[in-house]
Amino acid sequence: MRIALVNPNTDAAVTSAMCEIARRRAPPGLSITGHTATFGVPLITDAVALSEAARAVAAFAPQLAHYDGVVVSAFGDPGVEALRDVLECPVVGIAEAAMRAAGAGGRAFAVATTTPDLCEAIAARAVAYGHANFVGTWVTPGDPRDVMADHDTLAAALLSASQSAVKDGGAQAVIVGGGPLARVAETMRGCLSVPVIAPIPEAIDLIAAYLMEER
Repeated sequence: MRIALVNPNTDAAVTSAMCEIARRRAPPGLSITGHTATFGVPLITDAVALSEAARAVAAFAPQLAHYDGVVVSAFGDPGVEALRDVLECPVVGIAEAAMRAAGAGGRAFAVATTTPDLCEAIAARAVAYGHANFVGTWVTPGDPRDVMADHDTLAAALLSASQSAVKDGGAQAVIVGGGPLARVAETMRGCLSVPVIAPIPEAIDLIAAYLMEER
């Protein structure tokens, strides 16, 4: 079965990194092909860029019709609804999958991320997906581009934000929110007293489960 992983930003290197993570999680028989947005921005940091990313994702629809499933790999899930309107296959957003896993059993959960101007969009997604147990988003200090330029700086900042989410917000699970943050999300597992949720692996698990149901 063929899965399209759609990167709503324009950074092809990020697409490759996310596909690598997705392939490691994918069960046998599930292949992953990456698609990078052809317009928009290399890093989605605000609501305007998120809206543009949704249009970029929607523009992929004709190319995605032959896939068995689609993963939209930006944490705002831009364009998910537009693809679902026109495609017959399952379409999963990484925020959708991560929130579903983090909030399992009514568990209180938070998001740690680098983009303060997307906090409202993240909260809106949590409401739309029915997660009353979402306790908020904790953001790393500084410009997202500067923080993300160095792996160690990013990892330390996200760990600190996650610790605050647990201590101050009462989070029982923390999502590292962002497709480009995927590598750091994997390395943070085991660093907190609560589960750390990496969105891309959760999205692969969810799309695989949907495909099994269709058999």
